[in-house]
Amino acid sequence: MDYRIELMTVPVTDVDRAKAFYVDQAGFHADHDQTVHEGLRFVQLTPPGSACSIAIGEGLTSAAPGSIDSIQMVVTDIEEAQRVLTARGCPISAIDDQPWGRFLYFQDPDGNQWAIQQLPPRD
Repeated sequence: MDYRIELMTVPVTDVDRAKAFYVDQAGFHADHDQTVHEGLRFVQLTPPGSACSIAIGEGLTSAAPGSIDSIQMVVTDIEEAQRVLTARGCPISAIDDQPWGRFLYFQDPDGNQWAIQQLPPRD
């Protein structure tokens, strides 16, 4: 049996502001935006090419907005990721070269932290 992570909840203060950031600046696809009833809104967003989405909204989690200290995505070309995100206005870091990969970092408007990694060549 396989266990796949396909959805993670990211706590935010302002759903519309966070949705705009993830779609317009981070380049995520807006899959769903449904207000089920007052106090329950579900917004699903997916990074390009990812099998795992994030959920933001109202009434989804008791976690404090901005409390996610690391969500990691993997890309094949870190320079291209940096160019694309910079062009979209995403507040992206400089490339951080480590023995275990090359990294970029950004935060959403609430301070939830993201890392983007290009894996090192494997023998």
